[in-house]
Amino acid sequence: MSTPVASPLRLGTLEVPVPVVLAPMAGITNAAYRRLCAEQGAGLYVCEMITSRGLVEGDQHTKDMLVFDELETVRSVQLYGTDPVYVGKAAEILCAEYGVAHIDLNFGCPVPKVTRKGGGGALPWKRGLLGEILEHAVRAAEPYGVPVTMKTRKGIDDDHLTYLDAGRIAQESGVAAIALHGRTVAQAYSGQADWDAIGELVSHVDIPVLGNGDIWEAADALRMVEQTGAAGVVVGRGCLGRPWLFRDLAAAFRGEQVATLPTLGEVAAMMRRHAELLCRHMGEERGCKEFRKHVTWYLKGFGAGGEMRRSLGLVRTLGDLDRLLADLDPTEPFPVRELGAPRGRQGSPRDRVALPEGWLDDADGSGCGIAEDASETSGG
Repeated sequence: MSTPVASPLRLGTLEVPVPVVLAPMAGITNAAYRRLCAEQGAGLYVCEMITSRGLVEGDQHTKDMLVFDELETVRSVQLYGTDPVYVGKAAEILCAEYGVAHIDLNFGCPVPKVTRKGGGGALPWKRGLLGEILEHAVRAAEPYGVPVTMKTRKGIDDDHLTYLDAGRIAQESGVAAIALHGRTVAQAYSGQADWDAIGELVSHVDIPVLGNGDIWEAADALRMVEQTGAAGVVVGRGCLGRPWLFRDLAAAFRGEQVATLPTLGEVAAMMRRHAELLCRHMGEERGCKEFRKHVTWYLKGFGAGGEMRRSLGLVRTLGDLDRLLADLDPTEPFPVRELGAPRGRQGSPRDRVALPEGWLDDADGSGCGIAEDASETSGG
């Protein structure tokens, strides 16, 4: 009998049997993809980011994103906001009207359009404001027994680190756990994640810490937990085109030796299932259009030619998809050279992070409640 490598993840009253969280990714982690991943293994699967102002003001795009699969019994949503009052109201709406079981607050987004307004990974520099936002969210969710967590980065850049203060503030505010992406905002997705910083945060706080960054295989997750003492892991880009990674993660945390190396035929079956779920939730036309972005990730390293990839990237119906997938060689083995390789966006570090004028002059920000821009849309 195998021995579990890690305990279940406890977030307040919520217990996640396998300490693995699917990171919210704009345009990716919709209801169809969350179900696809959940069919592979246990974990916590988080909805795409929702803006607090959009939710409070009844924005239709935001409402359309708050769709859950019928088998999604634990509803988890990531909330973005820079104004404590808006965030608190949005948290209450999620609990009272959408029956969520978990709310995660985004303080890690490195996108310039977000940081230049003081949001995402820029906000934890304002320690007082961070505390106010967290307190409003926790207070709003508390009557419903819904745990609030937060995700952040090491800081704005190497000269403006915030993660230890953020951990302390999260703990003092009643946050159930904190996830740390081991990169700064300036790094974005480039270079290597600093797992030592995750371990330092674990030693700094009493609440659970989740590690994020450079988990490409299940073995990486085990190494991160062993090296840092983290209570669990957050997986983002590593599962792009590889939803079976959650099967491997579940097995690894049970102490089993499993590494899924699907043939191209098995990958094609997963592609078909993904497209089917998208069409079920969005309708065939939109579902097929949404599926196109995933083709390159699924076929990464396989021998499918350029013409096949182009055709799959233009698919309009499930019937078209079936005909194209039937032309793939089902016996082609998985390209093992892709194991452990980065997936998704990487890019280069930034010389300068886009911030509001004078942002770094004040490290408190209490009571300043940055006005949330109506142009900021849910989903990133």
